[in-house]
Amino acid sequence: MTSQTHCSSPPATYPSEPESQEPPSWVVVAVSAVSLAIAMGIGRFSFTPILPMMIADGAIELSFGSSLATSNYLGYLAGAMLCMGLPRVWSSATLVKWGLLITIGLTAGMCIQYEPLWLLLRLLSGAVSAIVFVHTTRWCLSILVARGQAAAGSLIFVGVGLGIALSGLAVTAMVSLGWSSTSGWLSFTILAATLLAITWSSFSNENAPSSSRSTPPPVPSTVENKGEMALFAFSYGLAGFGYIITATYLPVIARESLPPSAWLDLFWPAFGFAAVIGSLLATRRQLVRDPRWALTACYFVQAIGVITAAVWPTVSGFVVSSILAGLPFSAINFFAMDEVTRLRPHHAARYMGLLTALYGIGQIAGPPMVNAIMSLGPDARTGFDRSLKIAAASLLLGGLLYLVMEWKWPNKRGGKNG
Repeated sequence: MTSQTHCSSPPATYPSEPESQEPPSWVVVAVSAVSLAIAMGIGRFSFTPILPMMIADGAIELSFGSSLATSNYLGYLAGAMLCMGLPRVWSSATLVKWGLLITIGLTAGMCIQYEPLWLLLRLLSGAVSAIVFVHTTRWCLSILVARGQAAAGSLIFVGVGLGIALSGLAVTAMVSLGWSSTSGWLSFTILAATLLAITWSSFSNENAPSSSRSTPPPVPSTVENKGEMALFAFSYGLAGFGYIITATYLPVIARESLPPSAWLDLFWPAFGFAAVIGSLLATRRQLVRDPRWALTACYFVQAIGVITAAVWPTVSGFVVSSILAGLPFSAINFFAMDEVTRLRPHHAARYMGLLTALYGIGQIAGPPMVNAIMSLGPDARTGFDRSLKIAAASLLLGGLLYLVMEWKWPNKRGGKNG
């Protein structure tokens, strides 16, 4: 019988054929970085440099720009909450691919000048970006951890910084060429579609990483402390509030503080490039005994960057502010998501969604606070200064809370050398 013939064949005849076609680790990291560049750099944060263009075009006023930002952050919160249930229905790879496709459509919709539609589009864009963020991170880290290369996971957040930087530089070029904000949205749509076309097939692997290359390490035995997780999540939420005023209004704040110059459109790209450097530095996480120490340092550096824009309103001050606020931006995301895998190893995706939801709540609080403070102040500049000081204080508090956690709940496993 044919089956007997196969049984008699030696099993080692085909050693070169893997059990599943998995992309190499560098491809996993690269396409994940591109995914975050599309979802976050274009889908979310391209609004920051385009906002002054929309105001200059007469399409919107600053107050409605704040409403659009709040709508986006509400969507981000909703998307993060959905992430707690979505992994049970669809794979992370599927959610990432279709989330990016939807992001392109939502970005294209911003070319239609109709304010109620814009509110809806920014809401949906926020929701989709949260889903893509969580599931890109989950997809990538699950593969890298199984291969013993977890530290390389921080490189995917380079995509966020590059997306921010390149979108900012693109808007600078558009302004110099006299383009309208509508042309800007169309250009970003084309760019996102091109990037997705290049990377689409790389997300086709729906299965967990196979054991053909390495045996996945056992899930660590961890006592799930509810108090520690609650305080950790709250501290992460403070980061969302602390950075969002800078991330939403940096080009606008610069225009309120400085005379017209070419520098006004370069502070946001500087923020993005600094975030890229921060992501690269985060790959050296094995040098840190406890990730919470790294988070404390990141929060303090970002707090200094945020407050610098208020106390040093010069070109040099804004350069320093952009760099210091941007440097820890993506690193905070990585260290927090990585720490969740220790605190909740059996439910990492669900708690990544929880952290992202609280981060979203922090973001939502930012623009309404700015509007409220401006309504009480004599001018926009004063309102921004007060808002930035409150944001910096929240980051200092968050950093101190991580020190409290490190003291009360020491990480007995020490640093992770993956």
